[in-house]
Amino acid sequence: MLKSMTGYGRSQKILNGRDILVEIRSVNHRYFEYNSRIPRTYAYVDDKLKTLVKSGVSRGKVDVSVTVNNIEGRDTEIAINKEIAEGYVAALRSVANELGLKDDLTLSKLIKLPDIFSVQKTPDDEEQIWFDISETAKEALAKFIAMRETEGEKLRADILEKTDIISSMVKKVEELSPVTTENYRKRLFNKLSEILESQDIDQQRIITESAVFAEKIAVDEETVRLKSHILQLTEMLDSSESIGRKLDFIVQEMNREVNTIGSKAQDLEITKLVVDMKAELEKIREQIQNIE
Repeated sequence: MLKSMTGYGRSQKILNGRDILVEIRSVNHRYFEYNSRIPRTYAYVDDKLKTLVKSGVSRGKVDVSVTVNNIEGRDTEIAINKEIAEGYVAALRSVANELGLKDDLTLSKLIKLPDIFSVQKTPDDEEQIWFDISETAKEALAKFIAMRETEGEKLRADILEKTDIISSMVKKVEELSPVTTENYRKRLFNKLSEILESQDIDQQRIITESAVFAEKIAVDEETVRLKSHILQLTEMLDSSESIGRKLDFIVQEMNREVNTIGSKAQDLEITKLVVDMKAELEKIREQIQNIE
């Protein structure tokens, strides 16, 4: 299916205590170009993420944004500093004994003393984090590709409409060309006869020469090649491969044939058709710039 090079996909999931958001967007580019914005803590997933995105994208400037927020408390653990606690207990009871005070030390009083507890960050499980990010990214990528395909189908319909217009113009050129060629041959014959009437030249020679020159303005070969290119273009639009560059080449060839028709034409109506065909080809070329 034809794909546009512009697209957007977004996915957000809460997995294993992390709120993960992945956004993928792209614009036109001749080749595949990847840019990312990933928290420095998770920079180790970047290469894998690039490989994942590239598996579904062959052309375009792609920007990937990843946001990871740890749900409060899920990435930390509380540790008890037993040695410090034991030190407090020993010191307090020693003072109580020396001063003859009542030993009313309880746990609730002990935990209020400084440095009894320490808060530590739980070590990252890099494989699990990559799995969670990749699951979110895959969903975003699927939405991104779906949007590209939707836009690509619109481009396909528009290009087919314009190729139909060009095909109808080619048909008119084919209808006009024999008449134009014959009229040109007659004018050339009359002109040659007028110029050479005082000379002893075979009439058949004049007819032959005028016919030869008249054939030089015939555009049969050009219209045949042009129709062939149009057929190639329409068939390529049904391809599942990346065809943007191939389409660009075909349009260049079509434009070459149209220019040749314009340079050979000796008829005002054909010249007008050539101008209109070039205008439609330019519109197709602009659309092709958006195709992957």
